[in-house]
Amino acid sequence: MLNYDLYRHLPTAEDLPDSDDTPVDNQLQHLIPGLLEAILALIWALRQDWFLGVDMGVYYDPQEPAIVPDGFLSIGVPRVIDERLRLSYVLWQEKKVPILVLEVVSQTRRGEYSTKKDDYAKLGILYYVIYNPLRQRKPPLEIYKLNGEEYELYSTESPTWMPEIGLGIGREQGKYQGISREWLYWYDESGNRYQTPEERIAASEERNRELARENQVLLERLRSLGLDP
Repeated sequence: MLNYDLYRHLPTAEDLPDSDDTPVDNQLQHLIPGLLEAILALIWALRQDWFLGVDMGVYYDPQEPAIVPDGFLSIGVPRVIDERLRLSYVLWQEKKVPILVLEVVSQTRRGEYSTKKDDYAKLGILYYVIYNPLRQRKPPLEIYKLNGEEYELYSTESPTWMPEIGLGIGREQGKYQGISREWLYWYDESGNRYQTPEERIAASEERNRELARENQVLLERLRSLGLDP
């Protein structure tokens, strides 16, 4: 693993492109990590030591182009640097390698099972998650864990607990942005799925309706007793 403390006088995020300008060829490559980010913003709302990047360039060598995962999670870095937010993720500035990367497989293979896997292992990223919604002769969800300098298949189960992160990841039917299909979600250690922002809003609205009905019943009882509410 590279020692990024040795780098000096190197370009910053402001000097580097924020991605490789390659458009995603599947809408899910943006929506799936976006949903994971939205859920994390709820369950880790009080934490400021994490960052989840979506389709953002990760720079590991000033002489090489960025690697652009569909999503990646870093722990132990500031969630917000300043009001401009991050333009890219530059390892010699962050001094923290992501702990997890996510790739969503589309019809056009982009090296998810070969070159990207090798690249992420060289960077020392602990977990590599491949989600294959098209089921192209592969399990729908594969979680690899770094063992030395190579990845070993950790699990294909859903959900799978990742103790170093304190989260599980898995797939389940649900609805996001009005779209009903299978999505990736975060889970707790007992295998309970964390709610999405939309589900939290719906649950809150349902609770408000229940309270309104309870209040109406109480008012009617008071009136039946001859009391003026």
